[in-house]
Amino acid sequence: METRTIALIGAGGKMGCRIADNLRKGSHRIRCVEIGERGVARLAERGLAATAQDEAVAGADIVILAVPDVAIGRISAGVVPQMRSGAMLIVLDPAAAYLDQLPKRDDVTYFVTHPCHPPVFNDETTGGSQARSVRRRGGETSDCLRADAGAGSGL
Repeated sequence: METRTIALIGAGGKMGCRIADNLRKGSHRIRCVEIGERGVARLAERGLAATAQDEAVAGADIVILAVPDVAIGRISAGVVPQMRSGAMLIVLDPAAAYLDQLPKRDDVTYFVTHPCHPPVFNDETTGGSQARSVRRRGGETSDCLRADAGAGSGL
């Protein structure tokens, strides 16, 4: 399995802690970003330390935004420009992408998902249907399908 560097923004929040717990089961390098005192304490309970956003995002293969939906636009505006070419941004709110709240870069793949929302691809369950939707949102289909396939293994 390929070792990836993953920056988890909002790592000490409710969803961020769940994601961090699952990512730790794999062989990934996890860089946790958290600015709230309680979130930093939750990370410490897990043996994780908070990293500055600039340091966490620099060179990351994947950046996950596990932040409140209302903050995605503001936070992504600071994160996306820092991402390396070829990296993937995973956003946990489909509405943000559809409302054009994510800065656009042709050299970054965007993967949008959330366990509490209906499927992003409506009733479409075939790879071909999903691939068309992925291309409309930006990113290489193979990158997005690879991320989807890897989700069951902690990415």
